[in-house]
Amino acid sequence: MYTMINKGGPVMWLLLAASIFSMIVFLQKLLQFHRAQINSRDFLDGIYNVLKRGNIVEAVTICEDTPGPVAQIARAAILRFEDKPEEITLAIRQAGLLEIPRIEHNLIALSTIGKISPLLGLLGTVMGMMTTLAALHAAGPLAHAGDLSGGLWQALLSTAVGLGVAIPVYVGYNFLVSRAESLVLDMEQASADIFSYLMEIKRARAAQESE
Repeated sequence: MYTMINKGGPVMWLLLAASIFSMIVFLQKLLQFHRAQINSRDFLDGIYNVLKRGNIVEAVTICEDTPGPVAQIARAAILRFEDKPEEITLAIRQAGLLEIPRIEHNLIALSTIGKISPLLGLLGTVMGMMTTLAALHAAGPLAHAGDLSGGLWQALLSTAVGLGVAIPVYVGYNFLVSRAESLVLDMEQASADIFSYLMEIKRARAAQESE
């Protein structure tokens, strides 16, 4: 492994660092999304049952103990339950705006690595060809294959490793983006559901008070 990296030249160390960083980021995001991806319908039904009993504190506590953006949005809405509808809507929107950066965190880094890895490989290829031409020029007409092999190894290994890093990174990035989009859709649906339910409770309470 070490010998192959040395043959590939300095660009290989950059590609190795990029691949290690990408693997760490992918595993961290995968764990984050796994914890955040709850069954929104069951969670909200449980919150609704608690709210039916008028226990706001318990509902907030459940939200705080539940990971994921849906729980944070529900918490923000419940905490503003006594306020005007537009203030509840604003609280939900602000909670969503806080959660989205957490969901998207480091995804741009993965995308960047996926895009620049082939370019780094190409840089290594150019450097390898320059080394080959320099060796050919130095050896002149008496050049042997061994004189040129170092540059050719660098050129070929850089290209291969650049593509070898880019392909899985880009696949992992697209997978994480699909998971992120799924979380955002859950957030949007949960926002609408919790707002509608809170408005129903308010209307029911107003009807009881008017009787």
